[in-house]
Amino acid sequence: MRIFRDFWIAFWMARAGLGWGGRLATRLATWAVPPFRGRRLLAQKSRRGFISPAAQIACDDLRLGAHCFVDDNVVIYNGGSGRHVSLGDKAHLYRGTIIEVGQGGCVEIGAGTHIQSNCQLIAWLGSIHIGQEVQIAPGCAFYPYEHSTAAGQPIHCQPLHSAGDIVIEDGAWLGYGVIVLDGVTIGAGAVVGAGAVVTRSVPAGAIVAGVPAKPLGQRR
Repeated sequence: MRIFRDFWIAFWMARAGLGWGGRLATRLATWAVPPFRGRRLLAQKSRRGFISPAAQIACDDLRLGAHCFVDDNVVIYNGGSGRHVSLGDKAHLYRGTIIEVGQGGCVEIGAGTHIQSNCQLIAWLGSIHIGQEVQIAPGCAFYPYEHSTAAGQPIHCQPLHSAGDIVIEDGAWLGYGVIVLDGVTIGAGAVVGAGAVVTRSVPAGAIVAGVPAKPLGQRR
């Protein structure tokens, strides 16, 4: 039975892709594995990786490394004049995550990084650079821009501005519901507690939490 399963996966994943036929091949491959995280096996078995047929992708410059995993209901969208979205080898995006680029922004996600369900990475004006082996819990949000707030004009009519890109360095870990704002760098191996709002850069190896995020200590 396992031999047949492996043959089925190899046959259909060799034909997987973003076009209509490729999505059909991917859907047929899913019949051989459990749902949700069980589908990671398909990404492991094929250098093409796994892009769910239920993912919504409208990005001309999508760069995929080997063995990537893109789950159901992930959205990757270029909202106008955005740049590329790139996923390194074995990067994982779980269901409900939204990546949007516009006004010169890009999103780069390093090898082995896992972004859990329902995260938002909205790279307008500024960009989002996430390193390797970063762990991001569900419900996190990254905004490398802000709306202007001058009086006398509705907020939605005011121009965007940015204090700079968001950078998450290798091996960092962000807990549930963290929000990271423009111009922030989170250093290598740093830990950000659940629900924090990060408005200032975090040193490598630091532990921070709170609104706004403040230092609690250093990893030992």
